[in-house]
Amino acid sequence: MSHKRIPKRKAAMAVGGAVALGAAAVLLPHANASQDGASGGATAAAPRTLKAGDASDLASRLAGLLGDAFAGSYYDGENKQLVVNVVPGDDDNAIVRAEKAGAAVREVDNSMTELEAGARTLRSEATVPGTSWAVDPRTNKILVTADSTVTGDEWDRLESTVESLGSGMATIRKSAGAFRTFASGGDAIFSGGARCSLGFNVTAGDGSPAFLTAGHCGGAAEQWSDAQGGQPIATVDRSVFPGAGDFALVRYDDPATVAPSEVDLGDRTLPVSRAAEATVGQEVFRMGSTTGLADGRVLGLNATVNYPEGTVTGLIQTDVCAEPGDSGGPMFTRDGLAVGLTSGGSGDCTAGGETFFQPVTTALEAVGATLGAEDGAGAGDQAGGDRTGGGQADGDGRTGDEGAGAGQGAGYDAGPAGNH
Repeated sequence: MSHKRIPKRKAAMAVGGAVALGAAAVLLPHANASQDGASGGATAAAPRTLKAGDASDLASRLAGLLGDAFAGSYYDGENKQLVVNVVPGDDDNAIVRAEKAGAAVREVDNSMTELEAGARTLRSEATVPGTSWAVDPRTNKILVTADSTVTGDEWDRLESTVESLGSGMATIRKSAGAFRTFASGGDAIFSGGARCSLGFNVTAGDGSPAFLTAGHCGGAAEQWSDAQGGQPIATVDRSVFPGAGDFALVRYDDPATVAPSEVDLGDRTLPVSRAAEATVGQEVFRMGSTTGLADGRVLGLNATVNYPEGTVTGLIQTDVCAEPGDSGGPMFTRDGLAVGLTSGGSGDCTAGGETFFQPVTTALEAVGATLGAEDGAGAGDQAGGDRTGGGQADGDGRTGDEGAGAGQGAGYDAGPAGNH
């Protein structure tokens, strides 16, 4: 049959009816606290006022321009500036070049080479299920997190490895919940007893309509439906999890399917114009079939997460909340940039925690797909399935599934549908 689009969610999000993205900033307040560590060294000359997407582009350019002097960057949402960490070393002009490019600059001690070496040490010495690490440019350190399952000898091993990196290289903290994947997305998709979420509609390399979701969803089942117990409408083409990411390309079975590029917010849709890289400090939103709309901030990039099913690298770490059924769902910006796909984490939208996302740019490149419809009309047209249980997303923007047991199957499993 000609599947024109997946139906809208049957249950609108709670919060006095469906929540529009424009109201999210009011309903889901998120303080734009000033970032740690004001610019050190010479005062930056008139840093440019930037949107988060433009800041990401500038950060990429400066990483190439500054070379070894570049030590990471983050977006200061309060001042709308890109803050760039610089280790001058032998390059006396690094700060000047960064300031001329429009960034606010601060001098730091740890270079990216040193931080990346520390991350490799953690990978070789402390790959313990229930742990994660990512470089935090705001502190110029590696942020190491251990969930509630990391105890005894495993905790001692992790702690001693962090200490071996040397003073000022890493910080370690405990999470109340347990890391697991969150299968679900913007609109619900089903397969047998499992439920995940559709992330973003794309056009596959051969021009056929498809969508992205989490890789642990794609690995859990081959065929997916837009209704629980319904006929399959899409088949998994490629799935990566664990390993270098958590993403899957799922092709619509009907080649006439219209797969528009948008996120279903419940009472309206948000056009998605293009994919974009995340920036630390950036405000982001997530839509999920279980919890609806939630917001928060990007905390780290290129994160490594050790799930019970295996290690996943290259993820985005955030404080956006998620719960069972949210895996695979879209993470995006206020102005319609596609940023991530919900992977997993710990906690829930009441207790808080951490949530990790697969970068959309990496997934698109890996599967050879482009965002939206082939004819380019994509901004404003994304298919999606039924969203159920649209609960209110809490204003603290915290993550995941509180107390979820390690060793559970891929995904946030919630309720009778077995949500991932």
